[in-house]
Amino acid sequence: MMQIKNNNLKFIKMKKNIIGITFLLFFVGLNAQDSLTVESENSNRIKVDGVAVVVGKNIVLDSDIDKFKKELQQRVEGKVDISDCEMLEELMNQKLIAHHAVVDSIVVTEVEINSEVQRNIAYFTQQLGSMEKVVKMYGFNDEEDLRKELFEIQKEQLLIRKERAAITEKVDVTPEEVRTYFKNLEKEKSLPEFSAEIELAQIVKIVKPSDEEIVRVLAKLNEIKKEIEDGYSFRLKAIINSDDPAVSGNGEGAGGKYTITRESGFIKEFKEMAFSLDEGEISEPFESGFGYHVIQVEKIRGQQRDVRHILIQPKISPKELKASQDELAKVREQILNGEITFEEAVVKYSEDKETRNNKGLILNPQTNDTRFNLTRMDPTLYGRVSNLKAGEITEPYYDEIRGGEKMHKIILLKSKVEGHTANFTQDYEKIQKLTLQKKQEETVDKWSKDKIIDTYIKINKDFKKCEFKNNWKKD
Repeated sequence: MMQIKNNNLKFIKMKKNIIGITFLLFFVGLNAQDSLTVESENSNRIKVDGVAVVVGKNIVLDSDIDKFKKELQQRVEGKVDISDCEMLEELMNQKLIAHHAVVDSIVVTEVEINSEVQRNIAYFTQQLGSMEKVVKMYGFNDEEDLRKELFEIQKEQLLIRKERAAITEKVDVTPEEVRTYFKNLEKEKSLPEFSAEIELAQIVKIVKPSDEEIVRVLAKLNEIKKEIEDGYSFRLKAIINSDDPAVSGNGEGAGGKYTITRESGFIKEFKEMAFSLDEGEISEPFESGFGYHVIQVEKIRGQQRDVRHILIQPKISPKELKASQDELAKVREQILNGEITFEEAVVKYSEDKETRNNKGLILNPQTNDTRFNLTRMDPTLYGRVSNLKAGEITEPYYDEIRGGEKMHKIILLKSKVEGHTANFTQDYEKIQKLTLQKKQEETVDKWSKDKIIDTYIKINKDFKKCEFKNNWKKD
């Protein structure tokens, strides 16, 4: 990612981060009052939080300004020096967009919202280690309360995103506008610096268990299923037998238990089986990317189901691992000897579905293109490819999806661009994107100026002193 060098680029970066921020700010439904208060034991009213601004039917609390500012400073490269008044105006802009999204009948579905909620919960859980820790850290009673709050937050975020898309849908830039923007940056001596970027391609050999091992696993699961049907505790059987790492914890997954909906971030096979069973029913053994399972539905509650599962992963012998590694080493040797091109080898040998039909090219999950910023890569992958030159291939190495498929890989460093000051020809796409972002922000700013005039806005007296860019005070 570029290092921002001028105020114009900083502004674009700041707006992008504010729009994209998704975190736990828990807004309480309030009337248009100047403060939030509680009764103390001696009946004195104590100010807990202030309402900084009301925009339409939306509010911004004093504490929201601090939270947004801290979040922004954590996410933006380097320190961003912005005042509380500037931060408040950015929040007011977001609330204005959210308000008019409702006025304009922008539609967001429960499926869309729940998908975002699940994505964020999965991220929080991965960062903190368990759902229990997430709930505790953010001060909720249970997961259900957390999901309810996240639902409202994500609903507003989606409304903002869709309204902005509607405002800017016809915005485009011409090659001449891109050139002019670049020339202005060049004239101001504020061209951005781009970090080193690389393109990677891979060949993957999945290590499969033997047929005898699969038979053993299925027989074991059928035996466990029969014992549970005869009265044994599913929870205890899960603790003793399951390869799910969450089974022995105290949070979600403990004892093999999960609460799921059709929108939950579980693999397709798991959800399909869970929603095909009646309450109390136990499934036949079935396969997923993680191994083999049996599931029991404990409780059906509307769109939610409480299920328990046991996962057993077939074991891979050292002999099978060695055979896979040796096979991929021979493929690498053929490529280096010129007997076959890397792209031909991908088609002939690679077993990765996502990259096999794309010449082996690996997509960057953060940007959804084939370029990786060398300084922002996954540390493990960085360690394997950082010293390669363009055209060089790693030795075969072992990898696995967490709890899932086991494999060997070889990776080709297809291309590498060293860090450099922006060049119009070489970096045209990046400059075009910056130009478009600037024009989109200008379009949204003009839209905001127009909408402020006919939108109810109340600013707390503590912020009346602020010098806003737009006429929020309607002087």
